[in-house]
Amino acid sequence: MKTLKLISAFALLAMLFTSCVAEVIVEEDPYNGPNPSPTVSLNQVVSAYDLWYVDINRTNGNGKIPFLQKAFTLSFKNGTLFANNNLVGIGSQGNGFGIDVGFYDTFNFNLDISHDIDGFYSFEVTQLNPSEIELYFPQQNVSYVLVGYQRNTFDYDKLFYDNIHYFLQEYVTWEKVYTSQEGAINDFDNENYLQFLPGGGDGNFRSSQDVNGTPYANIYWDFTGIYNINNVAGNPYLKTLRLSYDYFGDEYFELEVINDGTIEFYHPSSGTIYRFEGRGYIQFKRSETLRESNKTIESQIKKIDKAVTI
Repeated sequence: MKTLKLISAFALLAMLFTSCVAEVIVEEDPYNGPNPSPTVSLNQVVSAYDLWYVDINRTNGNGKIPFLQKAFTLSFKNGTLFANNNLVGIGSQGNGFGIDVGFYDTFNFNLDISHDIDGFYSFEVTQLNPSEIELYFPQQNVSYVLVGYQRNTFDYDKLFYDNIHYFLQEYVTWEKVYTSQEGAINDFDNENYLQFLPGGGDGNFRSSQDVNGTPYANIYWDFTGIYNINNVAGNPYLKTLRLSYDYFGDEYFELEVINDGTIEFYHPSSGTIYRFEGRGYIQFKRSETLRESNKTIESQIKKIDKAVTI
């Protein structure tokens, strides 16, 4: 493991003064708030920040820890582990901490986590710098980097839009609730339901022409295809969406998020605006959906592009 291990100074003090209690030394970071020094206990370190962002792009190893692969953030509060696994409600759900997903304990350099669904894991912890720690799981030779933030400085909006492809997967289906009067008649006018299937980043979708109000369990899916989402230069809150139908070519849209349950599509080729509302919220505590690194998602997009051109 790299860098200095936590508690090294504390262990030395404990040998010299068996009855002493470690003093929490806190340094101020102008961006993220208080930073623990290497002299505090592991429990004090993980509790020093409101949120620990799981930087999935810095994961090392071939293994995958399901609850870490799902979580955008973790919070360690008095033995209870909280996680923001969903983008719907992020920043407000659980006062910004997310949902209760298990409990934890610390012992020397080890962080023991008992997840409600995924079971028990014991991690070796290394402090990379005052606001970053690395969790290493030796049984799978995999490590995850967590970055500490306080709630009042954490950019929930940026997290949301950087991961918007997962947001589309957080409802069983999206039902069309509005079509603008402006715009030329086109085939997409007949589409009333869209479903974005979980699978890491961009992936498969299904669409239906069933009438509005159909229970989502009874929807008949008329069409299938592949979708991907791209950024728009200079506007972090606007995305483009491409639906590549298996047999009918592509449809392109500008995608905007109205709120946690409503999205808007602008169809440039016809000039039509559509709005969809989410139906059947999926809480990703029990779901098999796992986040993937940008590198993995980029490789998926390349496969999608190749599939479309064949």
